[in-house]
Amino acid sequence: MELTKRARRLRSSESLRKMVRETRMDPSSLIYPIFVEENLSGSEPIEAMDGQKRYGLDALPAALNEIADAGVGAVMFFGIPAHKDEVGSGAYDENGIVQQALRLAKKEVPGLYLIGDVCLCEYTSHGHCGVLCPHRPHGESAPPYFEVDNDPTVDLLRRIAVSQVAAGADMVAPSDMMDGRIAGIRAGLDEAGYADIPVMSYAVKFASAFYGPFREAAGSAPAFGNRRGYQMDYHNRKEAMKEALTDVEEGADIIMVKPAMNYLDLVSEISQAVNVPVAAYSVSGEYAMVRAAAARGWIDEDAIICEMAAGVYRAGAGIYLTYFAKEIARFMREGRIG
Repeated sequence: MELTKRARRLRSSESLRKMVRETRMDPSSLIYPIFVEENLSGSEPIEAMDGQKRYGLDALPAALNEIADAGVGAVMFFGIPAHKDEVGSGAYDENGIVQQALRLAKKEVPGLYLIGDVCLCEYTSHGHCGVLCPHRPHGESAPPYFEVDNDPTVDLLRRIAVSQVAAGADMVAPSDMMDGRIAGIRAGLDEAGYADIPVMSYAVKFASAFYGPFREAAGSAPAFGNRRGYQMDYHNRKEAMKEALTDVEEGADIIMVKPAMNYLDLVSEISQAVNVPVAAYSVSGEYAMVRAAAARGWIDEDAIICEMAAGVYRAGAGIYLTYFAKEIARFMREGRIG
């Protein structure tokens, strides 16, 4: 009974509740994902992600300054190229859209920490995250066989990472889920003289229905098939742990779990198992559901945002990637969370 009374006493005022909170949060742990589009003038709204936009290079400095002014210290760039091909060459072109965005951001908003998403899906004509093996039909009535060719893809991912860092990235974040890509990228960065650049691995990335709005935003939906052959089956816990531990062994400096909301059990387990920081990515589908429900008056949007963020940090994440980063930074300053 005394334990119950003590717990109630510690909830007796807002000041005391804040004083004894177990989970602490700070805006410095937030990362804002942002879409930059080649040949776009100004910005345009993303229909599937109400409140989010694609930005042309001319509109990017104002958007980045707004992010920085909100108290968010880091952004992750996703590029939408004007041209796509079989090998996603725009991803590692020194004048690719992300490389241009990085150089511009480094010049115009020098205090912002810049992260490049390393993948090929936005840049390939087929929408998959790597180079495809030749199609080998299994009979006329069967669909064509395809498979992402792992090792040639890792070589391209290595090129992407080096080109992004050369353009100004402070960190790279491979999201492709190829085997051995962390070791390949780490070796590539070290050989290029970028041994001090950290790698944040999308180590635990599930084949999730929550990515739908992102694929509309980035124009990265597969032209055929799906990504279940290389992204993880969401039924599997032990596999997630294996992927995380393997990437740490290969040289990952930060481990990410994606999506966040349905996978907080893995955020918790992995944060206890690895000796590096753990990040969680609250993805486009999570964002879109909150916005849609709030627009209909079914939920209190600000309260839901706070509750979701607290859950991610409470589970063990020290870094939070979210499209609500600006709002969360404000809520932290106001003392509503954190």
